[in-house]
Amino acid sequence: MFSRNLIAVALASTLVACGGGSDSGNGSIGGPGPNPGQCSTNDQNRQLISELRNNYLWNDELPQNIDPNAYPDVFRLLQAVVPPRDRFSFILTEQEYEDIYVNATFFGLGFGRRDDIGAGVIRVLYVYEQSPAGRAGLTRGSEITAINGVSMSEWYDRLQRNQVTWDDIFGPNQEGVEVAMEWRRPDGQLDDAVMLKEEVETNTVMAVERFEQDDREVGYFVFDSFINRSEQDVNRAFDQLSGVDELIIDLRYNGGGLIRVANQIASQASWHAVQNETFVTYRFNDNFDDASIPFDLGRGIERLNLDRVVVLTTASSCSSSELVINSLAPFVEVVTVGTPTCGKPVGQQPAQICDKIVFAINFQTLNAEGFGDYFDGLEPTCRASDTARTDWADPNDPLLGEALYYLNQGQCSDQAQALARLDALQGTVATDGQNAQQLLRDNQGQPLRNPLLDKWQSQH
Repeated sequence: MFSRNLIAVALASTLVACGGGSDSGNGSIGGPGPNPGQCSTNDQNRQLISELRNNYLWNDELPQNIDPNAYPDVFRLLQAVVPPRDRFSFILTEQEYEDIYVNATFFGLGFGRRDDIGAGVIRVLYVYEQSPAGRAGLTRGSEITAINGVSMSEWYDRLQRNQVTWDDIFGPNQEGVEVAMEWRRPDGQLDDAVMLKEEVETNTVMAVERFEQDDREVGYFVFDSFINRSEQDVNRAFDQLSGVDELIIDLRYNGGGLIRVANQIASQASWHAVQNETFVTYRFNDNFDDASIPFDLGRGIERLNLDRVVVLTTASSCSSSELVINSLAPFVEVVTVGTPTCGKPVGQQPAQICDKIVFAINFQTLNAEGFGDYFDGLEPTCRASDTARTDWADPNDPLLGEALYYLNQGQCSDQAQALARLDALQGTVATDGQNAQQLLRDNQGQPLRNPLLDKWQSQH
């Protein structure tokens, strides 16, 4: 056996505590690479089979015989052969990879949605700063009531009747496409605007704030994804939080990404406690030896040196988000607030096959104490529901409010304790009218699709 060279783990796939983490920092990837004259469908299928046999974490659970001629493309081959437990492996085109992880752009309006069919509105989860939606004044917590003159109640009815798709509602993701929207702000005021789609730059820090709590200052920042530009986004956030006594990291929608960025965040938060300690150990299949890496500031500059970190989580907090929590836990107090995380203690080192980038699970991650079995998610210290009815940094937000309460009182609120008791009785976790565990499994108990892919599909 030999140690695998961890060159680009670019995504830390969702939930990606792994999802990836390119050590090179340039977005490069490993794997077979394009071979001129060897990129027919059959050739690509053969290369994928070889990649899985050699590097896939659960290669012993693959079918013994895989016929490369039996699948029309590598996308359907991967979907067909991975075991049921794997909802995290996926394939992007090279252009999709470049747009998401390197260029950090997409064509659209620049916001993420959550459907509230009962209320007949789209709840806005986040808005990118310099996007058409951001410039028009749309914010997290807004409720979109109508699009292109049609109420959302009517659109939802048409969607349920399979009369339209989301592309019909918002139009194609092309520059210059007009979308007229009406919405209700978190303060109840009505607003509307006609927006033109454009290439949206995806800032990864959504908000930074400082709160005064008695004689202490509490720092708070919202972190959305672990990609190349995150290193500088995180640096700017920590610069604004210099000198705080407590830190709240909001990872509620962060599906993961580059492991090196997770390392940077954890190191900058508590460098005094983690310097020279093991950040993560990668466990591969039997073809390779395990490999460990230490905590590393990377491109991080400001060091808060805190003995306690609070992290806000939901079922959408995956991979590298979970890695921040799990890797810090042996060294400082980590308080989590919200609902259980997605449960992805595994990651990918992307491999290139012609013009495709394969994110097949390559390794499991363990912290310094050897713990990494949280496939059912990391349980919160204090339960709270994500309602998406307030803007970022609003203390009335259930997750942030509960975190501030814990820091002030040293315990979970009565409401959080009551929710925990109810969840224990029902075996469920309430999240804005949904069951968090149902976000992970369908009615037959089968794993649902990759939460990171779901997030991309809910962006407009």
